[in-house]
Amino acid sequence: MHTAPACVLLVPGDLHTPTGGYVYDRRLAESLRARGWAVSVLRIDGTWPWPGDATLAEARQRIAGLPDGCCVVADGLAFGVLDDVVAPHANRLRWVALVHHPLHLETGLDAQRAQTLRERETKALAFAQRVIVTSPSTVADVAALGVPRERIAVVEPGTDAIAPGAPGPMAARSGNGVQLLCVATLTPRKNHAGLLHALAGLTDLDWTLHCVGSTTRDAALAQRLQASTVTGPLAGRVHWHGELVDAALAARYAAADVFVLASRHEGFGMVINEALQHGLPVVASRAGALAQTVPPQAGMLVPATDTAAWREALATVIVDGGLRERLAAGARAAALRLPSWAGQAARFAAAITQPGEATA
Repeated sequence: MHTAPACVLLVPGDLHTPTGGYVYDRRLAESLRARGWAVSVLRIDGTWPWPGDATLAEARQRIAGLPDGCCVVADGLAFGVLDDVVAPHANRLRWVALVHHPLHLETGLDAQRAQTLRERETKALAFAQRVIVTSPSTVADVAALGVPRERIAVVEPGTDAIAPGAPGPMAARSGNGVQLLCVATLTPRKNHAGLLHALAGLTDLDWTLHCVGSTTRDAALAQRLQASTVTGPLAGRVHWHGELVDAALAARYAAADVFVLASRHEGFGMVINEALQHGLPVVASRAGALAQTVPPQAGMLVPATDTAAWREALATVIVDGGLRERLAAGARAAALRLPSWAGQAARFAAAITQPGEATA
């Protein structure tokens, strides 16, 4: 009798949270199920990656209840700080760590917190039989934590089919100048402040910036960012939309002329693929995996903290409609080469399957 391959996906919180990491986890689970896998979700709520005692107690109880030999695919946001919880089950369960980017590389951490996360994640990853990362650049980051490279596999995010006839911008598509779009949670790593600082020097040009992303992850930062655009040179030029999903998010992409992302680090940056699929030119920081995920024919890469370089790149793409046309064409061509979720699920299944097991 054939037994379907199975795994448990350990998720730190709501799997439907609209960020790249959670979208990856959710779409991977859906695509594995479509391949015949039995995928159950083990949700553990908490203030990750700084879980309280109650969260850790729940994790211990839930993990202890998993059957021997179970394959547990654990999102790195939780796995990286569950070293003491995982240790008693290191040999009883088969652990696969899914690392979007190492925890200690998050922007805004003080030295002590960064070191604590680095030490805990190093210990936790030693218990993983396999580590899956979402970009080639993250391989080096994980290897630096002591994981042998032969235990690391790269499975980049997949994409959905492109809507037929998706246009892509040929010129500014409204009477309000060039519409810039940034889709990123308002946290220090996404570097909205740097983007705003660069744009504050371009008020003589005709542009509007639309920011989509959660304002609750770092509410104090979000309030400061929003307040900085109420008065002064950016007044009336920046619009804050909060989290958007599905049709509302698609509408913002459709209304945009240029996609911008000033992150200080990205383990992949799935919004780049979304921008490519909507035929948008990209201006992004040369940080982490973005150096590989932004095709040169579709965008411009800028050092994350170089305000002058950002200002120059933004001015160029705002003023030069011909450049936007060329980059938009490059984005549409690059989108056609993006992998599907079905194909990436097959790669993931092969990466975590032991010899002799069926991958479905």
